[in-house]
Amino acid sequence: MGWLEKGKELVQRYEELTRLLSNSDIYEDPKKLREVTREHAELKEFVTLFNNYQEKARELQEAREILNSGDPEMEELARSEIEELEPEVQKMEEKLPRLLLPRDPSDEKNVIIEIRAGTGGDEAGLFAGDLLRMYNRYAEKKGWKVELLSANESEVGGYKEAVMAVEGKNVYSRLKFESGVHRVQRVPVTESGGRIHTSAATVAVLPEVEEVDIEIDPSELKIDTFRSSGPGGQSVNTTDSAVRITHEPTGITVSCQDEKSQHKNRARALKILRARLQDQFRAEQQAELDEARKVQVGSGDRSERIRTYNFPQGRVTDHRIGLTLHQLEEILAGELDPVIEKLLVEDEKKRMEKVGSLG
Repeated sequence: MGWLEKGKELVQRYEELTRLLSNSDIYEDPKKLREVTREHAELKEFVTLFNNYQEKARELQEAREILNSGDPEMEELARSEIEELEPEVQKMEEKLPRLLLPRDPSDEKNVIIEIRAGTGGDEAGLFAGDLLRMYNRYAEKKGWKVELLSANESEVGGYKEAVMAVEGKNVYSRLKFESGVHRVQRVPVTESGGRIHTSAATVAVLPEVEEVDIEIDPSELKIDTFRSSGPGGQSVNTTDSAVRITHEPTGITVSCQDEKSQHKNRARALKILRARLQDQFRAEQQAELDEARKVQVGSGDRSERIRTYNFPQGRVTDHRIGLTLHQLEEILAGELDPVIEKLLVEDEKKRMEKVGSLG
């Protein structure tokens, strides 16, 4: 089916949804109302553009027909109109098929970002801290809300592991390609000889899962409480407020000790556990899907080196798309859009190639 025929179908569906929303009966079913409202909102941009396209395409066709009218004055007006309408119609013909591409259902979700120090000892922990600050600053620039859920600091000031929640508009859609191994090349502060050291940290971006998405059977949870401690084993709490939750069917374990309240630590641990269970479920599904359903810009596999931050040369290289930018300081300060925009464009290009021409 070409995109024109598909577009007409979606216009009919949009009109049907509009009629449903004008019927007071639907407001008696909150679940149905949410579904209809969401679908109506998702179709609005395409339908508005498609209706405008049809109107402009009709005007363009009428102007072209006038060129053969034999009336010099009318033909001159028609040429002027064609000159104005042709680029406008062409832009819409390029954009409409892209709007028909399947959307990732998680794109609008909030995320949980897990950052872990990889190979490289203390330097890897310091780099994990750099990445944590980079995502914090990027979120601030976007007006997103950030909450540090869990942090295991290293003795030298970095992080062995840090988990943060990011809430806002279309968070997952802009951060989903950050999952993978991030590599840093620089001279460590502890290196007296000035030798460049290579270390790494892993980043996992998980779409946040609501309780209704993943049901956790309380009988399958093993919950332990213990006393919180700081770096080097230093006690920071005199009560057993820290919580460790183990999901026995999967063996996934989550610990939270940052809050003084055991209740708050338990709530945070469950939030992280829910996201990890969903991530595991998605990974199992992904393994069974055809290549056409896979993410097109890299695999997102956490063992994959996706990006290198080279301090001596002041450059950042994203290996998946061959992008190199000499904007290291700006990127680490949260100016991530130059990288993310390129990843999004490449992803769209690959998906367009996969589905083939729609027109």
